[in-house]
Amino acid sequence: MYYQQSGNSAFMQDEDLLYTILADLKRTVREYTTATTESSCPAVRNLFTQLTNDTLRMQGELYNLMKQLNMYSTSSKALRQDLDKQVQSARNTQQKTRQFVQQKTSNMGQYAQAAQIQPPQQNAQNPYYM
Repeated sequence: MYYQQSGNSAFMQDEDLLYTILADLKRTVREYTTATTESSCPAVRNLFTQLTNDTLRMQGELYNLMKQLNMYSTSSKALRQDLDKQVQSARNTQQKTRQFVQQKTSNMGQYAQAAQIQPPQQNAQNPYYM
């Protein structure tokens, strides 16, 4: 993994260095995605979304470079039928999640209306309300 280049000392072989950078980019994307989903401030959420997209672009460019240089071999090709099943499953899950959230959101609105507390009535016996 480590070697000395003639006249120029190198820390790692190019392939090993690129693998390390590629792994770091993948990890960074995961962390930015987590930060995006946990952000409540729209400006911060937008910033992490942009960082995620930029990092994904860099990761894709590095992957393509490594593939062209025969430094990265991909797994065998997936069958279109298997991909279609996975996509359909993900869409079904997404639809069920949307329905669940809509149902819970509308229920929360009903609970909030039912739980509204009426202010106490003013009366002569309560010294705090005059």
